Amino acid sequence: MGLRNARAAAEAGAIEGLRELAAAALPTDRIFRAADELLRPVLEFDAVCWHTADPATGLVTSVQSEDLSLAAYDHAVQLEVWTDDLATFPKIRRAGRRAETISHASQGRPGRSVRYREQIRPAGFGDELRACFDAAGGMWGCAAFMRAPDRGPYPARQRRFADLAARHLGNALRASHVPPSGRVDEDGDRAPAVIVLDRANRLLALSGPAEDLLARLADPTPTALDVPTAVAMAAEHARRAAHGLPASQLPVRVQTRDGRWYVLHGSALRGAGVAGQATVVASPATPAETVPLYLAAYGLTAREQEVALLLVRGCDTREVARTLAMAPYTVQDHLKSVFAKAGVASRRELVARIMLGGA
Repeated sequence: MGLRNARAAAEAGAIEGLRELAAAALPTDRIFRAADELLRPVLEFDAVCWHTADPATGLVTSVQSEDLSLAAYDHAVQLEVWTDDLATFPKIRRAGRRAETISHASQGRPGRSVRYREQIRPAGFGDELRACFDAAGGMWGCAAFMRAPDRGPYPARQRRFADLAARHLGNALRASHVPPSGRVDEDGDRAPAVIVLDRANRLLALSGPAEDLLARLADPTPTALDVPTAVAMAAEHARRAAHGLPASQLPVRVQTRDGRWYVLHGSALRGAGVAGQATVVASPATPAETVPLYLAAYGLTAREQEVALLLVRGCDTREVARTLAMAPYTVQDHLKSVFAKAGVASRRELVARIMLGGA
């Protein structure tokens, strides 16, 4: 009983810490470091790999780890995109969960997992727990927690705790994407950046703006890749689609270190001498592409997002009510909630905050 109570107290303390992270609106790298300190004693993992993600598609856009060497990260990207494995991030989400382990998904036979055979076991680990950090209808990040073989597989209680913790981490990451106040985005008139990669995602050529953008998208932890994770993922999914295989919805939305959103379009090249090559075109995100992300970042419900989006498009209360088939007073109730969550007092302030970064 004493051990059980101690575990329950530790779990409660970790969840409370994650709730505080959600209220602090920290940068993602600091969120991950703080979450590591909170979760490691409870989940009893020996290494972790943190990722940000495109909230709309769930595609991984960066990697951060203080435990692992990422010298074979290029192989990890290949496995993630091309292998139909157990307990992948998309499969976890489709199952309506936030966390899953290889040991549980394989019914105690982890060797059924390609990832386990080619990465986890050779690296000296015995099990992996994956968690998707979903909130407000989007996946804002994810993580893979590895543990040594002598610890045994993750038990059900830790899997359940990880599922709960992932929800709070999703809220923390969501809050970190709220548009900063007092800044006008100056990237709107910049030329697209063009990046050309070989089949191993090594740089072949790039346009002038691309060099600066690659630096702004660089992963927090250096990897074996020549390019940031987001660029490699866009290229790999384009190659997968070119092979006629199901591929995640493109483009990839990614936020730079200075808080600006870019949209990455990948395309596989065809023709003699270019087999396996791909281009990635990165353009500053337009308001039409960022507004839904910002509305989600404020933690608005689906209905509140619909109301706010119509406001941004210039609709008045009666037009919103007619479009959404609701009473005007219901629209006003939704507006009060939207204003409170966005920290504004009027429609004009709301539009300025999400269209101009709070200018």
